[in-house]
Amino acid sequence: MRTVIISGTSHKGSTYNIGRILAEKIAEPEEIFEVFLPRDFGEFCCGCTRCFTEGEDKCPHYEKLRPITELIDSSDVLILTSPVYVYHCTGAMKAFLDHYGWRWMAHRPEEKMFSKQAVVISTAAGAGVKSALKDMADSCFFWGIPQTYKLGMAVAAADWNSVDPKKKAAIEKKTDSIARKLLERKGKVPVPLKTRGFFKIMSLMQRSGWNKADMDYWKAKGWTESKRPWR
Repeated sequence: MRTVIISGTSHKGSTYNIGRILAEKIAEPEEIFEVFLPRDFGEFCCGCTRCFTEGEDKCPHYEKLRPITELIDSSDVLILTSPVYVYHCTGAMKAFLDHYGWRWMAHRPEEKMFSKQAVVISTAAGAGVKSALKDMADSCFFWGIPQTYKLGMAVAAADWNSVDPKKKAAIEKKTDSIARKLLERKGKVPVPLKTRGFFKIMSLMQRSGWNKADMDYWKAKGWTESKRPWR
């Protein structure tokens, strides 16, 4: 399965290693692609709102972001990894996710996202894993990804080599479990009621909408009527 790992830091710590372990259980080496933040993309959203009102190609960082967008769109599985920074995901990951607000179901979701699976992974020496996972999982849901799995671990270590062997064994079991689910659902990802319901609400709202770019997009897709991206 074609898999993209997007890492919230530019170094290969515990969180990255867990993501890589999982990726190697579901994909061949040539099917695994890696993005490191902020090395591969380190821009902050300017708040100009042009992506919403005019089109994503009007973002001042569009050309820098486009290669990553193309990787995401061509993937079967998206793995987002971030260690905990002050109880949340890293600033680099947040800045990256900010650039895809236009892709949320409230605006112009990409229909390819509705057939993908995602995994969000976070580690901490202590606490904060739950909120860091939510930071990333929220975007996965609002992008329309129907199945997102969470893997969080308090590793009680500052680097991968210092992680206790027992914790590494637990990580192996957790990644085995998620890998099985990912492989079982390859090509037949069920769209849950929550996604269907939210999409329906957005389809009704886009009939009158809040900006022309969004309204035109939904109408062209046929989504304001009965058509759906998962059919």
